[in-house]
Amino acid sequence: MISRLTLATAALSATLALSPSVGGAVAQTPAPAAASIASPMAPMAKKGEKPRTAQSLECSKKADAQNVHGKPRKTFMSKCKAGKA
Repeated sequence: MISRLTLATAALSATLALSPSVGGAVAQTPAPAAASIASPMAPMAKKGEKPRTAQSLECSKKADAQNVHGKPRKTFMSKCKAGKA
C-alpha cells in the first residue's frame, strides 16, 4: 500500500512539472490594444460632463499664472467665471 506522504509528494511533483508549461501559455497572450492618445491641449471630458468653455479655460490659465491650487482655486474659478475676478 502506498503511503499518504508518497501520494502527496507525487502530486506535488506533477504540479510543479506542469507549472512552467501552463505559465508559458498564459504569458504568450497578446497585449491589450493601447488606448487612444488624447491631445494634450484639449482635456477629455468625462462621460456625462459638458466640454469646457472658452471662459473656463481662460480662467484656468489665469489661476495657473497665479499658482492657485486646491480650495482657493475652486473659489477663484467660481469668481472668475462669474466675471468678478
